[in-house]
Amino acid sequence: MSQCCRYFSFPMRDRSFGMRGLNNHCLSCCVNTLLQTFSATWEIGDLLDKWQTAGTTTDSRNVPLQLKKVLTAMRRDLPQPAPHSDFLRSLDLNSIRLNTQHDADEVFLFILNFVQQQMDDKHLALEIQNLYKISVETYLQCLDCSAVQTRTSYLLSLPLHVKEDHDSLTGCITSFFEYQELSGINNCFCEQCGKKTPSKQAVKLLSLPRILCVHLKRFRNSCGYTRKLDCRVTFPETFDFSETHKAALSSDFGQNDCKYTLHAVVVHSGTATFGHYTAFVRHRGNQRWYSADDSRVQQASWEEVQRTYGRHGGGTAYMLMYRRGSKEEMQQPQLSG
Repeated sequence: MSQCCRYFSFPMRDRSFGMRGLNNHCLSCCVNTLLQTFSATWEIGDLLDKWQTAGTTTDSRNVPLQLKKVLTAMRRDLPQPAPHSDFLRSLDLNSIRLNTQHDADEVFLFILNFVQQQMDDKHLALEIQNLYKISVETYLQCLDCSAVQTRTSYLLSLPLHVKEDHDSLTGCITSFFEYQELSGINNCFCEQCGKKTPSKQAVKLLSLPRILCVHLKRFRNSCGYTRKLDCRVTFPETFDFSETHKAALSSDFGQNDCKYTLHAVVVHSGTATFGHYTAFVRHRGNQRWYSADDSRVQQASWEEVQRTYGRHGGGTAYMLMYRRGSKEEMQQPQLSG
């Protein structure tokens, strides 16, 4: 995506809930939207508050330092949009350029990687990464001799293929964890057979994170042309992973609590080449939904969030952020800032 619709508007804000918008500066709607999801993920702000930054206070290139500052500013109950130009500049200095339309999932992963690379408190940096860490085991079984190879790795977001007709989050997750047969040019080397052989591959979950980030892959490349899939993809407000996706769990999976509640949605409007990002976020204090469109922040309903399923002529959900715990457990005291 190379262009972005630029929205010029006066800040709209309900003084009763203390959420701040962010001005669109140099086509920053993608970053603005991610900042709203990071702000709604209060665990990140809590961990960054523990970071002693005396040695990095003047480092304009340090992304986690500037992230800490802007998240602190977003918690303050002030009517004007939160200042975030320093954060945008830190991204620009790390090759996430201003005046360029970016992909939200890519920028999300870049920011988490910068946190790992640039925080001098490696323990806190690891805690932030662990908020999103999905541990998986990949199985590769030779169809000639039945030998099995396994490899452990992790993801920070779950990249789900979207069908071009009606789909659901449940269907996307099921497809992701199904066995896939690999044959022909996709044959894999089998150590026991000593050659490339047909095989089947599957991914199984070893552990689920506190924050489950789901990426609905709505952009499809074909013959050098990128197009956007506006097909309908439904998703629940709450679900229990261990009940809906038992087949995805490894035999070594040991977690008991797998209930998740949606707390943020990244929305993309427009086409693959000309679009705009907004967000729906659940407020930490009152648990109501709010829409954030750059500097415009206003209360929303679950029905409005559901309109991002697709095929309604508006924006479509592109990333989903679920927090482990029931809706009742999500009610936490609001931090002062």
